[in-house]
Amino acid sequence: MLRTFRNVFKVTDLRRKILFSLLIILLYRLGSAIPSPGVNTQALAKLVEQGGVLGFLNFFSGGALSHLAVFGLGIMPYITSAIIMEMLVAVIPKLKEWQEEGESGRRKITQVTRYLTLGLALMQSVGLVWQFSQARDLGTETVRIIEFTWLKGIVIVVTLTAGMALLMWFGELITERGIGNGMSILIFVSIIARVPVEFKTMITQTELRYGSIVYGILISAVMSLAVILAVIYLDQGERRIPVQYAKQIRGRRMTMGGTTYLPLKINTSGVIPIIFASSVIY
Repeated sequence: MLRTFRNVFKVTDLRRKILFSLLIILLYRLGSAIPSPGVNTQALAKLVEQGGVLGFLNFFSGGALSHLAVFGLGIMPYITSAIIMEMLVAVIPKLKEWQEEGESGRRKITQVTRYLTLGLALMQSVGLVWQFSQARDLGTETVRIIEFTWLKGIVIVVTLTAGMALLMWFGELITERGIGNGMSILIFVSIIARVPVEFKTMITQTELRYGSIVYGILISAVMSLAVILAVIYLDQGERRIPVQYAKQIRGRRMTMGGTTYLPLKINTSGVIPIIFASSVIY
């Protein structure tokens, strides 16, 4: 396995693409750790720890929402815009024409998707500023995540919207000059970044319930493995419908028809419904 990795880095072009992708990922994680100005990050972290919708959205943002970081909106506005554009292509003739034009048409659709992403990011930024400027009950005290002033609100909205634009550019850079689909990689990095934290939380809760850290680690590991196996089983599972080809006559010879099957996956939609639902909640 180590030899395989060494061989990969021996290819100059592939090595450059991998290092470029890692650099973009590093910048993404750095931006996810820089909070927006004027935010009570300690109070926001306590609010997110209470779970609910904010905790769910924080998971998909890679923890950036817990301190309203520069990349606090995550990649969800772009995903929402892309899904909306896919639906609009089917009902708007002009977009349908662009799609059939080939590469030039796809560039036009991509440009519209970018503008739509910025519009959604702007609306979500305004919504977050308004929500966090309201008084919040943290159990022992009532605080405001953002002590609202017009200047402070505008600065936070501009920061989050600009962060979304920069993140969208990062994804496109990875797609063009790096490895794989940039947006998918950024989503993957966001989720993976929260896995250690969530696993630690699960161990702590299990330890408090059973009174032993050994039980906590063991039960958490077994539950995580069971979930992974269930996801793999559902993703790879398929119903195979047999297909029998008719006999063929070639000259004076008759050949038997072949037998194959039509694979129908159990989960044909994949993770798209989950991503779309989370982006709508956002």
